Amino acid sequence: MTMARTCLSIILAAGEGTRMKSRTSKVLHPVAHLPMVRHVARAALATGADRIAVVVGRNGEAVAAAVRADAPGAEVVEQTERLGTAHAVLAARDVIAEGFDDIVVLFGDTPLIRPETLQRARASLAAGAEVCVVGFRPADPTGYGRLIERDGELVAIREEKDASPAERAIDFCNAGVMAFRGETALQRLQAIGNANAKGEYYLTDLVEITRGDGLSVRAIEAEAFEVAGVDNRQKLAAVEATWQAARRLDAMQDGVTLQDPGSVHFAYDTDIAPDVTIEPNVVFGPGVTIASGAVIHAFCHIEGAAIGPGGTVGPFARLRPGARLDDGAKVGNFCEVKNAELGPGAKVNHLTYIGDARIGAKANIGAGTITCNYDGALKHETIIGAGAFIGSNSALVAPVRVGDEAYVGTGSVVTDDVPDGALAIARERQVTKPDRGRQIIQRNAAAKAAKSPGDAA
Repeated sequence: MTMARTCLSIILAAGEGTRMKSRTSKVLHPVAHLPMVRHVARAALATGADRIAVVVGRNGEAVAAAVRADAPGAEVVEQTERLGTAHAVLAARDVIAEGFDDIVVLFGDTPLIRPETLQRARASLAAGAEVCVVGFRPADPTGYGRLIERDGELVAIREEKDASPAERAIDFCNAGVMAFRGETALQRLQAIGNANAKGEYYLTDLVEITRGDGLSVRAIEAEAFEVAGVDNRQKLAAVEATWQAARRLDAMQDGVTLQDPGSVHFAYDTDIAPDVTIEPNVVFGPGVTIASGAVIHAFCHIEGAAIGPGGTVGPFARLRPGARLDDGAKVGNFCEVKNAELGPGAKVNHLTYIGDARIGAKANIGAGTITCNYDGALKHETIIGAGAFIGSNSALVAPVRVGDEAYVGTGSVVTDDVPDGALAIARERQVTKPDRGRQIIQRNAAAKAAKSPGDAA
């Protein structure tokens, strides 16, 4: 029986990213509503990392908090000087010294790296390689270090400025991600010198040092998209587009109908069951689950919401955090629902705000209804019973309860509880004055003509 290999993943997250033109650390910029560095940490955990060490620079505390959201035990170390990738890895020397079979070095600004790729790198170590370098084949290799192989071994990483014409013709390039054995890691990392134009310590020198010891160095190939780094807003947008395209394809392959896939935007944790239909121009924020048979009509924004089987949302609806639609519930056009549960078959059809509320099964909420849940300091709850009917243009002033099968007349302002089965009418009675309307119209027309004769026609 083969024993499981232990693994330390080191995430380099100290880059300033000044081309982002942001006060926020580069690795904290989100892809699919999740900071880039969290995507990387999740890939490391999915690969079987026993420990994660994060090398930080600016905004170190914020970066640490982001990683610890997924890996609470992550070790965070600061790189006080920017002296190259090997120098950054050695900032985690105390963690490395704890002893691991495998060490995997990742970058906090490559959020699309796949666990499967990292697993292949670790498998290469398990098969006898001392070092495994992840490479890729870009559309244009200009500017990248070339991976030079011979007889299945990686013999060198040649920077373009140092490469011969034949070597520059190689399209297999260094992605920067690297795995190496942990037993001798510190010894070899400390052997890396800085005899280069910048006086920095490059992790790529590990290849030459390891081969000098007569040990095996291998390279594996990753898809170009998954090792794409982000250092400006254009690349961030490109990575977002790649992530979204892959997620849309996954959704459709899982049985979700996307009528216009390119206009639907998912979050990292959007959970959609088969046989859901999503119309164009729908945006999902974090924390959304949608059960089978639901329909999301066009132009909706949904975040932190759960939509039950056969639920219907939109068009032009907004579900905010805490919204929950039970089986067959409906939220129609130009409605907003926040921190509220709609029971089975309940309907909120149009032009309505429902906040901090519980709505019973098969209740009907008329157009223009609002729950007045905020008094300027605190939020209060509205409860609407099963089978209740709320007439259009009603205001329910919380805290208030409308009972089962109760009826609220159109245009009411309800401030007191309505018992089960009761009718509540909370408005002034209509007063009708014969001929008074015509008099008002004639008076207003005369006033307008007197003020601007040329407009009388």
